[in-house]
Amino acid sequence: MKTLFLLFTLFATLFGDKILTLATYNVENLFDLEKNGTEYEEYIPNSTSNWNQRNYKIKLENISHVIKEMDADIIALQEIENLQALMDLRFALKQKGLYYQYYSIADKKNTTVKVALLSKIPFLYSKELSVTLTNEHRNILEAKFKIENQELYIFVNHWKAKSGPESKRVVSAKALKKRVEEIGYDKNIILLGDFNSDYEEHIKFARNRKHNDTNGITGINHILGTINQQENSSKISSAKESFYNLWYDTDEENRYTHIYKDKKEALDNILISQPLLQNRDFSYIKNSITNFNRNYLLSKKGVNRWEISQGSIKKHKGEGYSDHLPIIAKFNIR
Repeated sequence: MKTLFLLFTLFATLFGDKILTLATYNVENLFDLEKNGTEYEEYIPNSTSNWNQRNYKIKLENISHVIKEMDADIIALQEIENLQALMDLRFALKQKGLYYQYYSIADKKNTTVKVALLSKIPFLYSKELSVTLTNEHRNILEAKFKIENQELYIFVNHWKAKSGPESKRVVSAKALKKRVEEIGYDKNIILLGDFNSDYEEHIKFARNRKHNDTNGITGINHILGTINQQENSSKISSAKESFYNLWYDTDEENRYTHIYKDKKEALDNILISQPLLQNRDFSYIKNSITNFNRNYLLSKKGVNRWEISQGSIKKHKGEGYSDHLPIIAKFNIR
């Protein structure tokens, strides 16, 4: 599978096609050092938790190292506190020789963490898609690109956590679907980020009464139409109103970005509209989806997350990266 992808990349390069690398990464609570009153308790700057200049610098160094190694053209980010934190990450990347000239963050709502976007490619616009009027749900970030005369819409998501029921995530899915319908399913559309949903959530949550308060309906599978997908993008035959989850295009053992109690989970996803599967002027490169599971991002406990002691007073240890692994996928633009 990997050999075929390398051969395709060489072929595309020789014949002048452009390879677009796309990534998504939940960086796990990137907070700056300004106190604004919405921080989690352990991220109050310069408090007993040791969220200070030293640990913030280590966090930026570690996360920027991962992003630098991926070197994506466009990367979606989740759990960024605010614009300042995004700019500090962008500067850390620039110091490493990776410059993202274009950036955006969904910061109109005063939520604790937000979604953002870094890009080497200019976008025609970026704007926020409001899920609800309250701060209960984070806004979705929408950006439109025009690359080699091809239009591309990207939506960065961070849905409600699994500490809450599926109905919370359905709200985000419905808002997203409504916007997609306005744009049109015949467009090149990518939905990505932390959906807090498995690619087969409708199967895995069915017996969990805590989650299943929707009579079996899930946001990612039913509302966005990823249910009953075939295991290979070259064989897929779905309604044009459905999205294809790229996890089906890699080996099942590699379909994870999070490990909870020794159980691998695919909380992060990349979904693409049907035109991106049809091998046209802008198309997904088969077998290119992968989680970025470098050895330094894994530990005996699972994913090598940012370490905070769990005593009566939580303290930052200045070690680790994030509790999520990034995902990368590649697209061909003729």
